[in-house]
This record gives sequence, structure tokens and C-alpha cells, in this order.
Amino acid sequence: MNQTPYRLVVGLEVHVQLSTETKLFCGCSTTFGAPPNTQVCPVCLGLPGSLPVLNEKAVQLAIRTGLALNCKIAEVTKWDRKNYFYPDLPKGYQISQFDQPICGEGYLDFPDPDAPETTQRVRLIRAHLEEDAGKSMHDEVHGRADSKIDLNRTGTPLLEIVSFPDLTSAAAAKAYLTELRLLLTYLGVSDCNMQEGSLRADANVNLHIPVDGNDIATPIVEVKNLNSFRAVERAIQYEAGRQFELWKQTGKTIKDAPKQTRGWDDEAGVTKAQREKEESADYRYFPDPDLVPLRVTEAMLSQQKVVLGESPSAARNRLQVNLGLKPYDADVIVSQGQSMVAYFDGVVAGGADPKRSSNWIQQDVMRTLKENDLSVEQFPISAARLSELLRAIDASVVDNTRGKSIFQYLLEHDATIPDAMAALGIVQVDSSEIETLCKELIDENPKVIAEARAGNAKALGSLIGAARKKNANADAKVVRELLQKMIDAM
Repeated sequence: MNQTPYRLVVGLEVHVQLSTETKLFCGCSTTFGAPPNTQVCPVCLGLPGSLPVLNEKAVQLAIRTGLALNCKIAEVTKWDRKNYFYPDLPKGYQISQFDQPICGEGYLDFPDPDAPETTQRVRLIRAHLEEDAGKSMHDEVHGRADSKIDLNRTGTPLLEIVSFPDLTSAAAAKAYLTELRLLLTYLGVSDCNMQEGSLRADANVNLHIPVDGNDIATPIVEVKNLNSFRAVERAIQYEAGRQFELWKQTGKTIKDAPKQTRGWDDEAGVTKAQREKEESADYRYFPDPDLVPLRVTEAMLSQQKVVLGESPSAARNRLQVNLGLKPYDADVIVSQGQSMVAYFDGVVAGGADPKRSSNWIQQDVMRTLKENDLSVEQFPISAARLSELLRAIDASVVDNTRGKSIFQYLLEHDATIPDAMAALGIVQVDSSEIETLCKELIDENPKVIAEARAGNAKALGSLIGAARKKNANADAKVVRELLQKMIDAM
């Protein structure tokens, strides 16, 4: 890694839309893609006399997330009004949580991007519930600069997960977000679709620059409009460089500059100033008078603990420690989601070798899923059937090449392995036939045998093709091993 003349400090604020059918404080639908302003009511529009009613499902999902993130769950949590004016906020305030969030401090471990066999830990300050604002749509294409407001998102339940500034590289920030998104999908609390706004991240970035034995901290810049994990990584890299160049130009006075909010322009690859960054006092928080505090009971906690399931990190560890997979292979399988882990477990549970199962799933199963735009639930070969095929290969009933042919057949036919072999004309060759075949090859190829005896390890390769011409069902691996054994005995 290249050494930089500063230490990068990054904290992330991640807004996660929770998978509820209705909004946080009213019964309006949260379905994505409806015509503008068709999923609104007096409550989410903030009309006089309307009163909010808390969505129980959102609370349950928040607790589940907090438990998975090792957070301290509050015994009592309350609701606050965050006051600011913006066209897409019809009430003039956002119902959020200030000093008593539902989830307190916690942490998340994630694979270190620079050393995949180890993990990094990011501490979490809090995870709190709040309602989303609407969406401003700016017409910049036709040059009119018109803006329209769609309030369908207004009131959608969000969980804002705020980290301590523990991240020290753009790559680590991306890796943290990747792990967080994976965990949230494992939990079933959100679909985390960034294109639809279900997962949004803001990055707080500054530098600690050593000067005369002391660290000078540049003002924190909050970078918004990050629509992909790649954008997060690029924006942090750019912002670090921008701040350092500014430091070189302004010197020590930069530390006295105000905090700033900047937007990321993905096409130009730069951040652009938007406004000075607000502090909590600017929002004039106060308890929402229309919502009573919520007491989180032990029964509510127990209900969510039961449905937590296996986390991605626990699944990786199990695949490595219990089944002997390499960290990379375990991560590839786990990163595909719970369904892929369950499929892999099913193949191994059927008696197939874990490493061979991993190789086939990564190469053949995942390739087929991608080529045909299928989910693993739609994959035509069951875990039990693939396990049966891999056991046949391990037992030398068929070789790997013929196994690939059977795999292709099973994609289109619901058949057992023996039925697939019969349909393809594949028969198992017994040991006596293989022995006779090897003796013929030795007798017919004295020059090659002489080269092999002289230590040319590649010499036998030419005989394998000859063996397959004589008997297409001969297992190349078995033929090679027996030929080497016969040559060694000469």
C-alpha cells in the first residue's frame, strides 16, 4: 500500500428502508414505482388534525437489526421532531429519534479488504428509526430547471445506522457497506436496493495531518448523493485528495474552516459544495407531542432473537472451520445470499466433498444462474441431485469431463444420475478394463513410456487422449494413475 502524508478518517451514515408494507406512521403503501403523489394521506402530508400511529413491524425490524449489530437495545425509546424546511418535507419537520434511539452502541465486523483472512471492526454509535422525506425531481435535461415533488416516499420507515469514524480507507468503507448490506438482506429487514433508494449512504470525511509533532484535523465534510458502493469508494478517494490539496494551499487555517456538505457528481468524479454542515442544535429537536414513548419488553427482544438466523460472518466461519473451505471460496458462497448457502449445505449434507461442491457451485451453478438470469431457488438441479453427481465423480463412476455432460443433461431433464448416464451412453468402466487398456497403451507407445521413465512428467498427457479414443468412458484420472504405477514398476 502507498503511504500517504495524512490519516484518512471516515464515518458512515446509512439509511435503510425497512421492508414494511405500509409507512412508519400511517397506512399508506410503501410499494416502489407508483405514480407520483398517489401513496399519500393526511398523516404523511402533515395536514392539520391528523395523528400518527406507529407501525409495529418497523419496530420489530429495527430491534432485529440492532441485535444482529450487537447494539444495546433501549428499554425506553421516544420520538422527536427534527425541524427544517425543504420542499419535499410537507410537515416542516421529520419525525426521528434524538437522545433516546431504539438501538444504542454496537459494532460490525467485516472482511479486511487488504487481508481477507482477517476482519476489521467498525463501532456503531446508534441505529434509530425515522420517517423518510419526499423526492425532488429536477428537470435538468430540457434546460428549464423545473422541479417537481413526489411525496410517495414521505413517511417511509427508515433505520439510520451511524458509525464511529473508525474507517481509514475508501476500500474499507466499501467493504463495510458490502457486509452491512449482506447482513441486512440475511435478516430480511430490507431489500437494500440502492437504485430504488432502499439503501443510501452519506460519508463523513476528514484528514488528520501530522504537523510539528501534532495532528491537524481538517473540517469534516459530509458527502451526499452516493448511489452505489463504487461511488462511495470513489467519492472518499477524491475528497481525501481534495482536502489535502486544500491543506497545502491554506496551511493551518483550514482547521478553522466550517464543516461542509458536498454532493458527489459521479459523472465528473468530483464533489461539489452544497452548504455548511448543520449541527444538531440547528434542527431544534424536541419530543413529538403526538407520540408516546415506547417501552421495549423482554418478550419483544426474545421474539426477534428467535428469527435472527445465521449471520454472514458466522456462515463464513462455519464453512472455513467446519468444512475446510478457503476464505475466498467461503466468501463467494456467502456473498450470494442465504439461499446459496442453503444450497451448498444441501449438497454437502448429501455426502459430497465440500471443496468439490464449492468448486462446482462457483463455476457451473453460478455461471448457469447468471447466463439464464435465474435465482438459486429456480435452479433445475436440486442440491440432492448435484450431490449425487459429485459423489459419482468422487467414486470414479464417471470422470469430471463426463460429469459436466451429465450436469448439462440434468439442466433440461429431471433424471437420476444412472438414468442420465444411460441416456448419454455413459457406462462405468471396471478396473480390469482399465488395466487392459493401460497395458495396450504401454505396448503401443514405447517412446512415450521411455520419456516418462526419464522423468518427463508431461509425457503421459499424450496417452490420455489415446485412451479416450479407445474407450470414451475411461476415467482420465484413473488411467493416468495406473499408467504411472505400471511405469514405476518397470
